[in-house]
Amino acid sequence: EHPRWVITCNFEEFLIYDMEKPTGEPEQILLKDLPKEYYRLQFLVDKNDNNAKKEMEISIKAGEIVGHLYDALLKQYNEKDEAELKSLNELCVRLVFCLYAEDSGLFGEKLAFHNYLQSFQIKDTRRALIELFKVLDTKLDNRDKYLDDELAKFPYVNGGLFANENIIIPQLTQEIVDIILHKASEDFDWSEISPTIFGAVFESTLNPVTRRSGGMHYTSIENIHKVIDPLFLNELTAELESIKQIKVKKNKKEALLKYQDKLAGLKFLDPACGSGNFLTETYLALRHLENEALRELYAGEIVLGELVNPIKVSIKQFYGIEINDFAVTVAKTALWIAESQMMKETEDVIHMSLDFLPLKSYVNIVEGNALRLDWEDVVPKAELNYIMGNPPFVGHQWRSKSQAEDMEIAFYDLPKHGKLDYVCSWYNKACDYMKNTRIKTAFVSTNSIIQGESVGILWSFLFNKGVEIQF
Repeated sequence: EHPRWVITCNFEEFLIYDMEKPTGEPEQILLKDLPKEYYRLQFLVDKNDNNAKKEMEISIKAGEIVGHLYDALLKQYNEKDEAELKSLNELCVRLVFCLYAEDSGLFGEKLAFHNYLQSFQIKDTRRALIELFKVLDTKLDNRDKYLDDELAKFPYVNGGLFANENIIIPQLTQEIVDIILHKASEDFDWSEISPTIFGAVFESTLNPVTRRSGGMHYTSIENIHKVIDPLFLNELTAELESIKQIKVKKNKKEALLKYQDKLAGLKFLDPACGSGNFLTETYLALRHLENEALRELYAGEIVLGELVNPIKVSIKQFYGIEINDFAVTVAKTALWIAESQMMKETEDVIHMSLDFLPLKSYVNIVEGNALRLDWEDVVPKAELNYIMGNPPFVGHQWRSKSQAEDMEIAFYDLPKHGKLDYVCSWYNKACDYMKNTRIKTAFVSTNSIIQGESVGILWSFLFNKGVEIQF
């Protein structure tokens, strides 16, 4: 419908037009040179790489926009103390959700948020935002029956995103409003962002710690899959493929429904979830499998009457622990965006419209120190299937006093743990939690845990607890 590439050819040459650069000259490949230049046609079969590259570009652009907005808003805060900086972060998350909602159709008409804000003079925009946020957090039945039409048309969001009435919102300037209306709204489509990548970009842009370090703290989607594919995704994908081969329609339908229930019954924990990219990517992967199962279920069928929402996989299946309060907010928002995008994909599969708002799924991400929390308080181990993530690596010579105390707590049963990397604490916590269960765990880790002194200290200790390395 909207091709990225157009190729024309004759008996002498290929001409390749990139439609994202419509004013540029086409690439030319002479047929006689094709044996040594065939790699330039790789995009024809490498769709995933192109999609990933595009998602990364869009998400980084989104991060740049949020960075400009953050800087402009920061100048308007007087104290810049902890309370104001927390409010600034929360305000940015709310604004991004509104921008995403207007582009993805959640607010109804296109540019709904843009047009609402544009209708006010600069001096009144702060009040306009405060009123909008309150409306977004109020059920339709509880709203003022004489509410202005421009506010009444916005839906009830739920989920707690707009619930904090103590958020400090400064006066908006012409610069801030221009960034929102033009850079962020008119000139950018938020519906195309990758929630997995964007969560990391967002956190790196706004989290003062990562912002000062100047780098993006981010586990790539490729590396996430190096963990989750062998942990569970390869097996689930193979199972669906075998179900699709069943010839008897009734048996196939029963197997697909049972498979969907299996997906919906799995629970996942990331005990160092950061901006939630492991949880978000896992949710997307499960929903892609579910949509593939639904495609098989509804193949060739005409649905009459009202269709009950067929989606069973939920973000409620995903649990996280994160020490940084802002990262917790970003992770929740990334999962909501992922849920919205996957609902759109389901609509295309079943050819029916589904209601995303108000949010019905609550995100189970807990703010706290994972090495000092009881993980059973987050999710009972009898209910959990998989633990995964990318806990922090810190060598013994760089640990803070607080991190050293964390390790004392995590390695209560191993007095001589001082040379181990900080990440090993998550291994011991996971092993204790997994005891007498069928839970499986996989962590991204520094290679120091399988080299030198660490090997004898860590692995003989874990093997004595009954741990088995599966991949």
